Amino acid sequence: MMLSNYSLTSAGMCVEIRAADDADRDGGGRDQLGVATKTRAKPKKPSQFKVLMLNDDYTPMEFVVICLKRFFAMDMEQATRVMLHVHQKGVGVCGIFPYEIAETKVNQVMDFARQNQHPLQCTLEKA
Repeated sequence: MMLSNYSLTSAGMCVEIRAADDADRDGGGRDQLGVATKTRAKPKKPSQFKVLMLNDDYTPMEFVVICLKRFFAMDMEQATRVMLHVHQKGVGVCGIFPYEIAETKVNQVMDFARQNQHPLQCTLEKA
């Protein structure tokens, strides 16, 4: 008996392709085409975390806007809107990211604020 040929479809499924004479030998002319599938575990999406900026009475609004533009890729209008929200409400969301990225952004903002002698605080929480 001849070994069957397999072909990989664009959907990632392995399809068995058999010649007509093989089908006659195996099952008397019945259609012997089969599909072999391999189930793949779908990777779970990483948990998301909010990066929060906290208001204080000492950090200039312009510095907060600079941080939002620099570390969160916001344009001037969006950064100003978030800065005003932080100023009025006491806390504001700068973005939502997987844990490692959120942690990095918090550290970048805190280091930049410290280098410029500002007490700006940034933290993260599960989204």
